[in-house]
Amino acid sequence: MTTRIERLVTSGQFTLDGGTWDVENNVWIVGDEREVIVIDAAHDARAIAEAVDDRVLKAIVCTHAHNDHIDAAPALADLTGAKIWLHPDDLPLWKLTHPDRDPDNHLSDGLVIEAAGADLTVLHTPGHAPGAVCLYDPGLGTVFTGDTLFQGGPGATGRSYSHFPTIIDSIRDKLLTLPPETKVLTGHGDPTTIGAEAPQLAEWIARGH
Repeated sequence: MTTRIERLVTSGQFTLDGGTWDVENNVWIVGDEREVIVIDAAHDARAIAEAVDDRVLKAIVCTHAHNDHIDAAPALADLTGAKIWLHPDDLPLWKLTHPDRDPDNHLSDGLVIEAAGADLTVLHTPGHAPGAVCLYDPGLGTVFTGDTLFQGGPGATGRSYSHFPTIIDSIRDKLLTLPPETKVLTGHGDPTTIGAEAPQLAEWIARGH
């Protein structure tokens, strides 16, 4: 069976530092006809469960713990029996949304999460959030970047728990080392490639951030 990547767009709100914004999130479903992984359970647990359908959900992986990426994770876990994975450095953010429910498992740099022929290697990429991660599958030629890297540049760093020099270091050390043809599938908006983003990122790095 062929491993494939499915995109589901869900709508909701992002809330932090006393502000609230309407957002659309990309929910990525990676797997085959038997089993899948969900990356970022955003806003609508039932819609995600319907997209998973009768396949086994092996894991719910959170690229970071901003509420718009995790708000549906516990409900999806309850619907499917899947475990929630989060980097422990993002537990303070997680607790802002889910004070009474902990993630089930901790992500760490270099950990590989497997399902249906996909091998997702965890890249710890702090900056947008302390526990932000990207998930790289060389076989699929794809990296799921959450809010670390978008078409047009790095994720936002103007709010609590974020730091611009750190996100640039993460992108330089963990993402720009990937093959330029690597597809970048983001937490919001359209895909890009490492090669397409490299020139502008290189300028920021050369200027010392």
